[in-house]
Amino acid sequence: MAIQRQAPGPESETRTASRRLARVRRRRRFLVEAVAGLAGLLALVGYVNWWSEPSPEEPADSDGLPAVVGRPSLPSPAAPAVPGLRPRERTPSPNPSLSHTHEPAPPAVPLLLTVSRSDIPATVDLTEAGRRDWVHWGLGDAGATVRKRDGSAEIRDLGGGGERGGWDGNQELFRWRDGAPVKSADATPDGVYTCGAGSGFSLAVVADGQPRTATVYLGVWMARGRLEARLSGGGPSRTLRLEERHTSQSARAAVRFQAPKGARLLLTWTVEEAFTPHCGNVGLQAVALS
Repeated sequence: MAIQRQAPGPESETRTASRRLARVRRRRRFLVEAVAGLAGLLALVGYVNWWSEPSPEEPADSDGLPAVVGRPSLPSPAAPAVPGLRPRERTPSPNPSLSHTHEPAPPAVPLLLTVSRSDIPATVDLTEAGRRDWVHWGLGDAGATVRKRDGSAEIRDLGGGGERGGWDGNQELFRWRDGAPVKSADATPDGVYTCGAGSGFSLAVVADGQPRTATVYLGVWMARGRLEARLSGGGPSRTLRLEERHTSQSARAAVRFQAPKGARLLLTWTVEEAFTPHCGNVGLQAVALS
């Protein structure tokens, strides 16, 4: 038995056309949305590139990076502050006036003072004996003083009691090669003296905090002389006596000392007793510092 198909009517054709039109509209909408999304993505990429790359007109900072890379630009002093931006923070420098650190105090300088006596060599080279400083008295005149050229100037003549006289008959000879105002001398016996009990010489040597030795070349004639050594800042004192009742005698007194910088070694060389009314005296030729 044959089956007969019924031809589609107008209503069926209308539904088919509606479905086709709906599919076409959906495809167009998807296409438009895809194109819009791609355009937005490209715009976003372009914007990021524009923000992250410096323009040709923008100079680089001193550290080699453009002002817009990785940090905001600081507003000018006259411009209002921009919310949300903070200037680059730097570690503040310490204020010396507010510092509470205390440096350790320097160690105390020990006080040292010793005096020893020995014979004077036949010839004394003051250039060698006084590497730091030296002074010679009486070269050709009682008022003449020669000292080491470019020395430390730490040996000071403070005067003393009695009138000074010059003497050129000392047993020991002195020479030097670095003096002022007399540059050099060879084998001079000159020195100075002062007569009578209580007269003498006052000297000082400035300390520098280091152990030093001041060598005093001195003598007596028919007298007893007393050499007193003390430090201006206190501490020990030392005494040395030299006596000759009938003629003259000389000696080398080595005074080893140490005291704080600026303190002084004080030396007095005086006639403690005269054994003749004819100018029993103490004499002085030189002092060398090493």
